[in-house]
Amino acid sequence: MSAIDDLFTRLRKENRKALMPFLTAGDPDLEFTAAMIRELAARGASMCEVGIPYSDPIADGPVIQASYTRALNKKVKLAEILKTLGAVTPQVETPLVTMGSYAIIYRHGVEKYADALVRHGVAGMIVPDLPLEESPRLAEVCKSRDLSLIQLVTPLTPRDRALRIAETSSGFLYYVSIAGITGERTELPDELVERVGWLRENSPLPVCIGFGISQPEHVRLLAPVADGLIVGSAIVRRMETAETDRGGTLREIGEYVASLVAELG
Repeated sequence: MSAIDDLFTRLRKENRKALMPFLTAGDPDLEFTAAMIRELAARGASMCEVGIPYSDPIADGPVIQASYTRALNKKVKLAEILKTLGAVTPQVETPLVTMGSYAIIYRHGVEKYADALVRHGVAGMIVPDLPLEESPRLAEVCKSRDLSLIQLVTPLTPRDRALRIAETSSGFLYYVSIAGITGERTELPDELVERVGWLRENSPLPVCIGFGISQPEHVRLLAPVADGLIVGSAIVRRMETAETDRGGTLREIGEYVASLVAELG
């Protein structure tokens, strides 16, 4: 079992749900990234998603795109990101996963990338643009290393295809709440609860919801039907002040995440 399997097994026994913050690696620098992971873990985050900056993100809205641009302008490199994660993983119990384009993984080398994650203590990878038809190879590579391969299901994914995605996924399924790009929303689709409920009934994997979640009422609405909630843009937007006020930004994000964790009970 992977570290993520262990996490959800424990959470289910405790009748708890996961809160999973997202942050961009290298924004504003990797020292802050490490400090942010430690802060999120201390504030009760169940898992942290670390975005690998990419010049052409497929589903990210303007807030996360801007953070990627800031990091890339600082010339952050994949090897440096992984080295930072390798240094921080022994300091926290919270599993880490990377969120990165398949183009980065493919260019780096599928097995080489997976081996690097294992070597640096990372529990899995989210690959938002991995085509279903190309996922079996990466799934096998991950399975042989006890890495979780987390794949995405969207509101536009036909149900038969969603089940096929689940078959090559591990750790949990990432359910995209809206048909669109990442970003904070005041309202979420009415049919979201029903769709996630169906997916949980038809797949043994935990189902976690991301895209648009930012408010306590979102947490209260979705926690009963989901195994976990993913918060990205609302955190990354708050990181925009980190360049000039590192301590204040850490505290603000930490308090924000703690408030969402409290809503999960």
